[in-house]
Amino acid sequence: MTAKPITPSEVNKKKVELLPDAVLEAFNELIAENWDGVSSTVLQKTVVERIVSKGYSSDQVFDNHWLDVEDVYRGAGWKVEYDKPGYCESYDAYFVFRKKR
Repeated sequence: MTAKPITPSEVNKKKVELLPDAVLEAFNELIAENWDGVSSTVLQKTVVERIVSKGYSSDQVFDNHWLDVEDVYRGAGWKVEYDKPGYCESYDAYFVFRKKR
């Protein structure tokens, strides 16, 4: 047997390898565009639109869980929060990226 289980420390690296470049490019572009010197708020619908503009469908984005990037960016030194509306709430889901202290 040559295959071995992935270790917790390898997960983020593997996740990055599995994500299409367009996903990280879209997040990186929007983080930079929305950076105010302290944080960057990225709307989920905007990042999906940006990924779609790079040649993918929104179904691919959601079916493949390409928006689950929090741990990838945390591994790169960001504090990442994700918020979406709960029951009886109506606002756009969003990510907030801040520098780790």
